[in-house]
Amino acid sequence: MSEIVIATLMKSHGPSGLQSHVRTFDKYLRSVSEPVSIVSPFSARSPFVLPMFAARIAIRRLNRPAGVWWHQYWHAHYLEDALRRHLADRPDAVVYAQCPISAAVALRVRTTQPVVMVAHLNISQADEWADKGEIPRYGALFRSIRSFEQSVLGELDGIVYVSGFNKTELEERIPALREVPGAVVPNPVTDSVTAGKRPEPVADLITVGGLEPRKNHAYLLRILGAAADRGHRYTLSIVGDGPERQSLKALAAELSITNQVRFLGYQPQPRVLMREHQMYCHTSTMESFGIVLVEAMAEGLPVITGAVGGVPDVVQPGTEGLFWPLDDAEAAAGVLIELMEDPGRRERMALAARTRFEQAFAADVVGRRLLTFLRQTRDPQRESLVRGR
Repeated sequence: MSEIVIATLMKSHGPSGLQSHVRTFDKYLRSVSEPVSIVSPFSARSPFVLPMFAARIAIRRLNRPAGVWWHQYWHAHYLEDALRRHLADRPDAVVYAQCPISAAVALRVRTTQPVVMVAHLNISQADEWADKGEIPRYGALFRSIRSFEQSVLGELDGIVYVSGFNKTELEERIPALREVPGAVVPNPVTDSVTAGKRPEPVADLITVGGLEPRKNHAYLLRILGAAADRGHRYTLSIVGDGPERQSLKALAAELSITNQVRFLGYQPQPRVLMREHQMYCHTSTMESFGIVLVEAMAEGLPVITGAVGGVPDVVQPGTEGLFWPLDDAEAAAGVLIELMEDPGRRERMALAARTRFEQAFAADVVGRRLLTFLRQTRDPQRESLVRGR
């Protein structure tokens, strides 16, 4: 059997959607006795890996774009060292890259192995760095990252899109991708972490995500404030940490909802906490997929979210939850109140959310589809077509 080699710049354990994807697919492959390895820069046999990565902290203080460049360059350098060694005696492997940089490294070091990338990108890694305030939007490094992605992605032997939106956006930006064999396969999600009946809720609403501008937590607080002004004082747990924590606390005080909001910071098992709430709320301004929404559905929570990016591929409004506007807190508060004050409807949506998870997003369902696509890239006929394009 061909080994699936998951190439990633990140450690597999962590809170990001990419890390969740890697862990879940790795676990699925092992459960069906498929050979799999995870190769990252941390797999390199060098005592300098951690010191080189740590140096970015000092560089970032002086120049944030330089810190990003340093991060990308050295992660690629050590991944290349580790991946070249790993592939040397695995000519029949399939490389499953988790980002454009890991894909570029794989394309450089592979011999006969096909390289398939999963597109976790919302739009581009350049946009993600810019959204975090690390590089100027449309500056030199921003343009360089976008150009790099365009040159790499068209050379892939296959690409996995996590949503239809993801596919449309990338093919529009990089037309060469239309010639690359591709499949729309959602992120796999593990089953509920806690079996049995949900405990009594400790709060009404929960949201999970880094406290950064793209996650739009300030808007969620304004929705909570608008609902409170109408006499509906719902409680909210915010799981995650980040640079906006203090400003969000100040906003909660300004809106007189401090006693309604719990800032829980980073939590190693947020899904356990989800089960202690009645509903999941999401105000992110962009999601290529929205893995946290599926995690909430797996825990039997109805979802209220904006209809952005790949979210409509996940949530069917009126069935597993509702969509609310992301530009009108008063209107969004109306959507929130409508569902919170109708426990029967909320319970029906909770059951539907759980069913949709089982049918469309469970790890064994998605893992099987993903493995089938990766195997196809090793098919001799498909491979010859890919190499000849």
